[in-house]
Amino acid sequence: MDNTNNQLTEKLNSSLEINNIFEKNRLEDLKKFLKKRENLNNFNVYLIYFFHLVQSAGILTTTLAAGYDLKYLVWVGVSLNAAATLINIFEKTNNSISNKLLENITEIKNGNYLDESNLVDPADDIESKK
Repeated sequence: MDNTNNQLTEKLNSSLEINNIFEKNRLEDLKKFLKKRENLNNFNVYLIYFFHLVQSAGILTTTLAAGYDLKYLVWVGVSLNAAATLINIFEKTNNSISNKLLENITEIKNGNYLDESNLVDPADDIESKK
């Protein structure tokens, strides 16, 4: 009888420890996701403004170059527009990562979170390769 109680106690302690580990992981993930989402959103604000600035400069440069028949300056304007497109791509990529983080945050809140996301953290990836 005493042996059975010890086994049940060990099993209960193991289950509690496992649950504590999972809860600690969820809490750490939640904090990490919230911080990353905040950083992405703040950076995207700057990207959006920078995109509009570069795009406007490209349009203005191309228009002036075409008006004054400055062929070399047309290419500067086209290059600025290409750079603006790349900035926009970065902003859209950040938005999709931010949305995935929001899904994970919502799943943690609802208690449905599984730590099997396709979202790769470059910092974690570097650490795992060491």
